[in-house]
Amino acid sequence: MSTILLVEDNPHIMKINAEALTMYGYEVLRAATAAECRDAMRWHPVDLVVLDIMLPDGNGVELCRELKESYHVPILFLSALGESRDVVEGLRAGGDDYLAKPYDLEVLAARIDARLRQERAKSRYVSYGNLRLDTLSCCGYLGDTDLLLTQKEFAVLLLLVHNAEESVSKQKVLREVWNTETEDDNRALWTLISRLRRKLNSERSRIEISSKRGDGYTLEQI
Repeated sequence: MSTILLVEDNPHIMKINAEALTMYGYEVLRAATAAECRDAMRWHPVDLVVLDIMLPDGNGVELCRELKESYHVPILFLSALGESRDVVEGLRAGGDDYLAKPYDLEVLAARIDARLRQERAKSRYVSYGNLRLDTLSCCGYLGDTDLLLTQKEFAVLLLLVHNAEESVSKQKVLREVWNTETEDDNRALWTLISRLRRKLNSERSRIEISSKRGDGYTLEQI
């Protein structure tokens, strides 16, 4: 269940929005001020913020800039300020969407759903060059070609992508993928790296796994 933080000082609008979004299946947190918003963000994981601009203790645009510096969270402005310059200012401050009051509750819910789907899609895939890893299906693609990775091959490649262009020690790979560091696992790792190198070796690939004596493995573009 996704958690939505409503930042709204009008209690009537807050009640209507909270009840509607709860009916749509969201968990709703409420904040009537910028200070309450900061506290909510500090103590609760939030998937999206619906933010008013005119708050009793601050400006929502400035609050948006502040939140974007500390949190990777989409922000949808919901404001009575609907002039073009207001929309532009909100989006340039880091807002991901802008809906002017008055509005339709179904449109609000649809905008929230669309933004959350975009966030899930972004977090599902991890890319490096033309290598793309799907963390949901545990598949890897070089361009459009399925690399047909095994579970451990995917885990090792994902670790290398997360640390791209940095050396990852053999000990770290063994700890995170095999959960041990025995001599047999060392041999298994060497064999697995050899398979990955063959799968990454194609005319379309500009990616390789390099190694230095005893220093581990580095995923890099060539």
